[in-house]
Amino acid sequence: MLQPQVVDVKPLPDYKLILYFETGEKKLFDVTPYISGQWYGKLKDVSLFNTVRVSGSTIEWAGGQDIAPHELYDHSIPLV
Repeated sequence: MLQPQVVDVKPLPDYKLILYFETGEKKLFDVTPYISGQWYGKLKDVSLFNTVRVSGSTIEWAGGQDIAPHELYDHSIPLV
């Protein structure tokens, strides 16, 4: 099954994101487990982390890092 598309994203402190989906759902995603190694470790730089934007059906940072849409949806916590 295809996950709903992300239509907006808002960076928060502590490497978290609020994700807004086409279904109207709003979810909290913790990027912390992904921030390691040479590629994703660059996201520790808060100024780079805050460049996150919607790109196609997922999100992407200015450095080219992205996260698969199914991970964003399946590993985020619904917000009311």
